[in-house]
Amino acid sequence: MTPVAYLRVYVPDEAGLVVEHVPAAGSRRVLVRGAYGVWYESLRDDAFVIEERGRRLVCPRHPRLRMLEGLLAFRHAYPPGIGESLVPETLARRAAAELALLQADRPEARSHILTSPFHVPLRWFAAFAGKERELLMGPGGPRIRYRTSRRSALRRLQRAGGVLEVAGFEEDTVALVRDLADWLQPFPPDSLVELDYGGAAGLFSEDELADDESAADLAASLAALQRGDLEEAGDYYTVVAARWARAQALSFAN
Repeated sequence: MTPVAYLRVYVPDEAGLVVEHVPAAGSRRVLVRGAYGVWYESLRDDAFVIEERGRRLVCPRHPRLRMLEGLLAFRHAYPPGIGESLVPETLARRAAAELALLQADRPEARSHILTSPFHVPLRWFAAFAGKERELLMGPGGPRIRYRTSRRSALRRLQRAGGVLEVAGFEEDTVALVRDLADWLQPFPPDSLVELDYGGAAGLFSEDELADDESAADLAASLAALQRGDLEEAGDYYTVVAARWARAQALSFAN
């Protein structure tokens, strides 16, 4: 099974009406083959639920919506010719048509979860502060999680985009950060944003995870860049990029 990292948004559930997603004890995700390839999640339209400071927060899974969006995004992530060979035109049109119908029927539905195979995209770390890092122990071994408010995450991403733009980075690089900020913008200000290494944590040893300060390293790089200290900015960025280089290479190899 492909290890996946997650970026999730939990929104307040004052009414308490959302159905909770509770995996069966000892259950494992099962690959399901369908019209759009394979899918490894339950297609129940439920949600992850957490309690935070006395509040009930939910992260709707919207699995069908995410599957369709993911398929089309996967196709567009590759240069012309390659994307079409991976996801044929007829399949892409069918997925786009179904996605349009779903969005018309449920205009309020939107993806609350971003996934990344094998690695955490470095821009995700820009939404968090180093002090928000948690090293958690579970049956599958240790993993890292960050949690912050949507307000803080959005402010940090907007700042990061501005720093990169002023420093003269290419528009494509700046756009990746701004796109992430745009994704967060419509959520309620009192939502909670969570970065979960998920299965990607299994690509690292316990010692490597204990030493992993990726959000702090990236924040230090951006701060140095804002001061105009390009050498220090490069040093910090090299640390975090090197930490994730092997895991990121696996995503391209696959």
